[in-house]
Amino acid sequence: MSDVAEEVGVSLATVSRALRGLEGVSEDTREKVREVAARLDYIPSPEASGLAGRSTGRVAVVLHDLPSWYGSSVTVGLERELRPAGLDLLVRCVDDPADRVRFFATMPLRRKVDAVVVIAIALTPQEVAKLREGGVAVVAAGSHGEGFPCVAIDDELAAQQAVNHLLQLGHERIALLNTVAATDRAWQAQRDRENGYRAAMAAAGVPVDEDLVVSWSGGSRGGAQGMDQLLSGRRLPSAVFAFSDEVALGAMRSLRRAGIEVPRQISVIGIDDHPLAELTDLTTVAQDPVALGRASAQVTLDLLQGRPARDVGTFPTRLVVRGTTAPPAP
Repeated sequence: MSDVAEEVGVSLATVSRALRGLEGVSEDTREKVREVAARLDYIPSPEASGLAGRSTGRVAVVLHDLPSWYGSSVTVGLERELRPAGLDLLVRCVDDPADRVRFFATMPLRRKVDAVVVIAIALTPQEVAKLREGGVAVVAAGSHGEGFPCVAIDDELAAQQAVNHLLQLGHERIALLNTVAATDRAWQAQRDRENGYRAAMAAAGVPVDEDLVVSWSGGSRGGAQGMDQLLSGRRLPSAVFAFSDEVALGAMRSLRRAGIEVPRQISVIGIDDHPLAELTDLTTVAQDPVALGRASAQVTLDLLQGRPARDVGTFPTRLVVRGTTAPPAP
């Protein structure tokens, strides 16, 4: 506020009145104060007078897809750990590209929260810079943190577990149904899971058919569209490794509609152990996003209490064999 007042050439009280929309300030002065405040990224907090120098008691959770099982499960884990510590969650979903640009451009969380937990978002360099400028603790949950403390599984290992299972069953024509990020910057999990797929194939001496490597939007719809592309190819795969269970379920929907039996004709495996995986008997590599959320909350509490962020290690994954994988048909 002092910077704004100095540049405009008015008192602190005038800046305060102008930004709060009170009387006693000319329209020209009010407009100039707003322009300078916007250029300096000054965002007044409605609680500023009562919270100056003190904790807000809130942690922001920023994620791309709140309705998704993964995002909501991590959020549940965060809430279960932060609520007993007296902290409330402020959840912001940035699924619309334009809204996401506006959110990171203005950083409305400044001075309204003590920390930000980013769930499974591929941050751009500009977004990373804005988070660093915010002056609050930042933790990355479910992804690697661009220099921030992070809590995540080993995505490359999880992919190797999935592909090795298919290879041990005797499959060689294994397709990869990957997903794409909401931004033009690849999400670390996408790169790591593709690297794991390729590493497992190379270790087994099985060449990768690049026609079988498909990237599409996330979720079941993207899985169905990606599977449609594979079904349009010159030769079908004998097995499909999907980026996630939701992608795998979409792929199975396309296979069912095409009259292709799973697993007799094509095996399918995913990653997550989504609740629908057990219901649909989907073979998967399981992880625990609720526990991951709790661990992310513990790291957040470390930072807020002035301690070094604890090293929670890589979160474990495990193969869960169900009914969608089998040896390839003769």
